Amino acid sequence: MKIELCQTNIIWENKKANLEKTEKIISQSNSDLLLFPEMSFTGFSSNTELTGENDNFTINSVKQLSLKYKKAIAFGWVYKKTEKAENHYTFINENGNILSDYVKIHPFSYSGEDNFFNGGSKINIFHYRDFNICNFICYDLRFPEIFQIASKKADLITVAANWPESRRDHWLTLLKARAIENICYIAAVNCVGNIGGLYYSGDSCLINPKGEIMETISNKEGSVSFEITNDTDIYRTNFPAKKDRREDLYIELNNAPRGN
Repeated sequence: MKIELCQTNIIWENKKANLEKTEKIISQSNSDLLLFPEMSFTGFSSNTELTGENDNFTINSVKQLSLKYKKAIAFGWVYKKTEKAENHYTFINENGNILSDYVKIHPFSYSGEDNFFNGGSKINIFHYRDFNICNFICYDLRFPEIFQIASKKADLITVAANWPESRRDHWLTLLKARAIENICYIAAVNCVGNIGGLYYSGDSCLINPKGEIMETISNKEGSVSFEITNDTDIYRTNFPAKKDRREDLYIELNNAPRGN
């Protein structure tokens, strides 16, 4: 499977312009699957009255692109029906079918995201080509528990983000840690440039189950592509750390009274 990480300089709160940019990228791609950043067509905005939707506008727009160019596309968008919105990441295959629609579990309270967005409560694992895939979003990266749950089945975990340059070291370190801990591929796609008053350095990358960054793209708009085969089981057989996990004990310890 050929994966393309599309590191875009998102035009702030402008769906039409970003969708036009996206179509140009897709039309020039020879990849099977294209991944775009969190909130792909608006940037990380809390102005949900403007960016939010409940008419499937973004999903239908991307479906048309997937069918037109016969590409699988993963992208972020905002759903809003009640007072608070949801931060979604959706995977559509080349036939226009939705294989996953994930809601970000952990709103980023440090920036006030939780004031505008409700957190999700489900992990989605789906099959595409030879991979079992799970999608997470940005701040989710700081919570290893959900990655451990996902990697019981997932061979590839994607992380779509609007992760600012000021915490760049955290981004790269945590991505490598999640790949090593879970012995799986991590495909991480970030935005780049000055967007909504913050600077993003990108650093989109694919990391193999040994924690090796296969390639990365930093401080510029563009794409990076990889051809990968699903050899995750080989890595896990050669270094079977996951079989030594003690899930029951972890639950017991988490529920135990804390000492002084």
